[in-house]
Amino acid sequence: MDIFTNESHEKLRMKVREFAEKEIKPIAQALDEKEQFYAPLSKRMGELGLFGITISPKYGGHGLSYLSFIIAIEELARVDSSQAAILASHNSLGIGPIYNYGTEEQKLKYLPKLCTGDALWAFGLTETNAGSDSRGTASTAVLNGDHYLINGSKMFISNASTEISAGVTIQVITSEKDGKKELSTIIVERGTPGYRAEKINGKMMWRAIDTARLYFDNVKVPKENLMGGIGNGSKIMLETLDSGRLTIAAMGLGLARGAYEMAAKYAQKREQFGKPIAKFQSIAFKLADMATKIELAKNTLYHACWLKDNGQPFAKEAAMSKLYCAEMAREVADEALQIHGAYGLMREYDIERFYRDQRLLQIGEGTSEILRLVISRHIGL
Repeated sequence: MDIFTNESHEKLRMKVREFAEKEIKPIAQALDEKEQFYAPLSKRMGELGLFGITISPKYGGHGLSYLSFIIAIEELARVDSSQAAILASHNSLGIGPIYNYGTEEQKLKYLPKLCTGDALWAFGLTETNAGSDSRGTASTAVLNGDHYLINGSKMFISNASTEISAGVTIQVITSEKDGKKELSTIIVERGTPGYRAEKINGKMMWRAIDTARLYFDNVKVPKENLMGGIGNGSKIMLETLDSGRLTIAAMGLGLARGAYEMAAKYAQKREQFGKPIAKFQSIAFKLADMATKIELAKNTLYHACWLKDNGQPFAKEAAMSKLYCAEMAREVADEALQIHGAYGLMREYDIERFYRDQRLLQIGEGTSEILRLVISRHIGL
């Protein structure tokens, strides 16, 4: 335990670590090679109480702190980033907006089944010309009597095309005048005529999480599917990303910890010139630097979570945490692979997968460049 965690946090950590080691690790490499989303693992996460972990029990959740959620992601990423990403995106991007901005009817309708592991929910912001510029949305929703008619597409959407995907919350233009867009968020259920999700294959990283393109061709949804009020789409999406950045930071922290542990174990076993390479100062110093960066990243991230859990402003600290943890994960994974030498380039060694998986962290939910822009604004520049 430390100043941020208590006994319940550490019990959760060990429960998730045991699950990751016993149930995910033995099949992670095979799922990566096949680019296979494996629903039974998501079901198990639901049984462990990891889906809806921060949601009120009133809606089927478990009412734990955001730090508890972050620790769960960290422990999954220590073994496999794909499964960590499924948990992170479903909870923060899928469930989060409905819980924070949905009507009571929407919460009661969707949240209970989304807390079980039986269904996944997606978050549709990114488009061909909308990513870092969240207001670049081109998809539209036109109100026609008692329903909206949606047209457009979304790109790089997590958890959207699996056999247990239940739907998506999307940002759309609900009106436009003199070049000014009114952006709103609308719920679209799977199976709605005209809504199609297409799996994206050939990814370098996170190959066992489902990623999809979404198409909307005259998709008709009830006007009651509007979420968070008309014109509040940008606010909802950006506030959701603040919390989501903490999850990406947790993935960076967990991945770095796993890579460091692999490198330390390998360095103590691998012998050159008559002794383990860990005995050479050049390797020992690499490991010392890695351990230091991980400790600093943990403290930065946990502090940001403490702010969120205590109702304090945390947007700046979330951006800092995501930036630092993502960059730190890149550095640690690179050094861990270097310590493995040529073996680190082989798929039979997990560090090869970790090295690929870390690359998304400097891009997803705010590129490192955009995060520096966000931070610079927070510090008054």
